[in-house]
Amino acid sequence: MLTKLSIQNYALIEDISIDFCQGFTTISGETGAGKSILLGGLGLILGDRADSKALMNAQKKCIIEGEFNIENYDLTVFFEQNDIDYEVLTIIRRELLPSGKSRAFINDTPVRLNLLNELQSRLIDVHSQHQTLQLNDVQFQFQIIDSLANTKSLLSSFNRKHREYKLLSAEFELLKEKIKKEKEQYDYHFFLWDELEKANFQKGEQEKLEQEIERLNNIELIQQNLNESYNLLSDEEQGLVHKLHQIKQNIEKIKHFSNDYKSLADRLDSLHIELKDIEAELAVVAENDNFEKNEITDFNNRLELLFHLFQKHKVKTIEDLLQIQKKLSEKVAHVTQAASIIKEKEQQVAKSEKELRAIGKKISLKRKKITRKLEKNLADILQDLGMPHAKFGITINQTKSFYHNGIDEIQFLFSANKGGTLASVKRVASGGELSRIMLAVKSIMAIHSQLPTIIFDEIDSGVSGEIAIKMARIMQQMATQMQVVAITHLPQIVARGKQHMKVYKYTENQKTKTSIKLLNEKESILEIAEMLGGKNYTDTAINHAKQLLQ
Repeated sequence: MLTKLSIQNYALIEDISIDFCQGFTTISGETGAGKSILLGGLGLILGDRADSKALMNAQKKCIIEGEFNIENYDLTVFFEQNDIDYEVLTIIRRELLPSGKSRAFINDTPVRLNLLNELQSRLIDVHSQHQTLQLNDVQFQFQIIDSLANTKSLLSSFNRKHREYKLLSAEFELLKEKIKKEKEQYDYHFFLWDELEKANFQKGEQEKLEQEIERLNNIELIQQNLNESYNLLSDEEQGLVHKLHQIKQNIEKIKHFSNDYKSLADRLDSLHIELKDIEAELAVVAENDNFEKNEITDFNNRLELLFHLFQKHKVKTIEDLLQIQKKLSEKVAHVTQAASIIKEKEQQVAKSEKELRAIGKKISLKRKKITRKLEKNLADILQDLGMPHAKFGITINQTKSFYHNGIDEIQFLFSANKGGTLASVKRVASGGELSRIMLAVKSIMAIHSQLPTIIFDEIDSGVSGEIAIKMARIMQQMATQMQVVAITHLPQIVARGKQHMKVYKYTENQKTKTSIKLLNEKESILEIAEMLGGKNYTDTAINHAKQLLQ
């Protein structure tokens, strides 16, 4: 709960500090006294956007601090997850600098505004006057139902599954579009792939082709040299083999005279064997190194095809061509296998949709279970608030559509008059009726909510007299479950507060300022008397004020 609020240098506020009690607190003040400024300052520590024009003194920074007792509200996990020191008395501070920048802190740890907003949703519900119109908003209606139906866990599962379903659906649509385009280009892709497939080029083939063409272009020179070399080796009288054989025989005759001669003989023997092998291989190569006339033409044609494909696909290597061939093969296969691919993805979408709808039906069932009870509770409270013939109806219908919070459509129906026909709240409820309905809703939600604090900013708009007293009683009852702060113009509500504060304006050094003070019993009587009878209140007004306080 909120235990203290301090504001410095904000709008018309120079420096104030307010201590709040547990239970019911009322705040009064003349129109324009600055109650909205107070809420504006509170909003800043709850994550509202800042405006440097809000500084009272543009040369100094604005500091707003809120102290909250969070002992009983299960927030330790939130603090651990966000790496913030947990303190039972947690202090949220916001600083607005003259430069226009702002800083936020939780227990002296710098934080971003989105974190303040997240924490605020667990600490305070600020209900301003215009928010009564939220009753007409479908999302707010679902919020009421879901808070009572305890669908938080199911909604979390639904949201997770809904994201998965939308992703799968989007992938399915993209797949269908892709396959449609691929089918339109299938013939072209197949032609390109078939051309490469038939060409059947292998890695390294370009180098082999170029080498072979180079060899064939010089075949006469090659054969001439091979033949001459063979003749030099194999001539019976002058050939190297014959002469080496003679040398070998000569050394053989003397090798037993010395190890050196023996070594020479062995080396000559090895050389003779190697030279005989070379002679034989030259004979084979020279005899077989012929080619058909069209052989070089075939090689040139294949190399020309390769260069044509290089140019066609804008690549420079066979490896690049093979990569393109692989991609084209995948595209062709994708089309030929399209039916099975689409069916598989369609099954995934259908499965996800089935699971999502099952969760949606569970949420819908839980919502419907509490509607009759909520209708009765609202009608009972509204009767106590001076609407004896009020009837409330809530319709929840399942649809085929998926929304972010389920599969339901909702409508709040209302009738204030006896025998009246139920119709949409936004069509038939007046401003005063909306205020009472909203208070009834909030009072019911307070029982089911662990929210520490609710602030009502003139929720009593459009009511007075006995109805105001009954509204005050409901707020008092809510204050047994949570901290309730009511900013009001009605003395009947002010008098019910455990503590009563007054917002007022004053002039100092020719400058208008706003402040707030906690009223003692005597001051509270005079304030209520003034609210009843104006500034020139009578003894009757004072007595009436005392009666209200009692």
